[in-house]
Amino acid sequence: MSDVLVLGSGVIGLTTAIGLVEAGHQVLVRTRELPEATTSAVAGALCGPLIPSGDERLDRWARTSDKRFRELAVSASDVGVRIARGRLVSNFGDEFPPWAADIPGFVPCAGEDKPDGYTLAFWSELPIVDMRIYLRYLTDRYAAAGGLLEVNPVASLSEAAASASIVVNCTGVAARDLADDPLVRPVKGMHVVVANPGIDDFFFEGGTEGQWTSYVSHRDHVLLGGISLEGDSSREPDPAVAEQIRARCIRIEPRLGEADVLGIEVGSRPARDPIRLEEATIGSSRVIHHYGHGGVGVMLSWGGAADVVDMCR
Repeated sequence: MSDVLVLGSGVIGLTTAIGLVEAGHQVLVRTRELPEATTSAVAGALCGPLIPSGDERLDRWARTSDKRFRELAVSASDVGVRIARGRLVSNFGDEFPPWAADIPGFVPCAGEDKPDGYTLAFWSELPIVDMRIYLRYLTDRYAAAGGLLEVNPVASLSEAAASASIVVNCTGVAARDLADDPLVRPVKGMHVVVANPGIDDFFFEGGTEGQWTSYVSHRDHVLLGGISLEGDSSREPDPAVAEQIRARCIRIEPRLGEADVLGIEVGSRPARDPIRLEEATIGSSRVIHHYGHGGVGVMLSWGGAADVVDMCR
């Protein structure tokens, strides 16, 4: 048995802690806020598609996570994961890339299914995750395996290393200060949450920066997106931007125009190039840094966690 301290209770921290405790380690998570208050709680959590990135590590993490989410969707109830059919669109040329046909459910859009303004559009079947439910599932699964969680953030990595033989730093944006890592940067995201008017699909515009059109439907609500504001760590919603997001989504799916607005969710994605997963030493303790996933933390969570478990063996 090893004593492992995991810092952070977002999706990266919780998934890593589950992997470690289920592998037989004694694990404590220390966090600044409960999972439902983290940036992960407001993630759009469309997991996919699996687009080759040229980085073997990231592609492996994505494949591992995709497999796990698809298993959860069919084998576990009330975990907030399901396989949905939806459209992926872009303006990157007028021919489908070679990887598109390998995506489950790939069917080119035609007629009314292909919205104006896009050169490429196709249907696919991808895991989508309702993070409100899913984070509760992860928290309960972690506790059931014997893991402990404290809302008690560490002041420094030295303090953390003094209390455990292995420290796994999953603190997201906070790693910029905690790990003295200037490569970490906050990227503000925002969703408009509306009551679900009877939609069960998703829509995502790929290949854009700054702003795009997307919606992800869940049982009782739909998340409308999206924006990406580099260097902005504010959690204050912007009503004007929210209206722009609504307008873009209503153009694609008119039924959203009649849906009641339930709220605006804001989060600060922890971006870093490259994503950091590497080991350091403080005193006699090992410190494994695992952060910087930006907007793909959910999508890569199980794969990265598996690598951390291997490093701790």
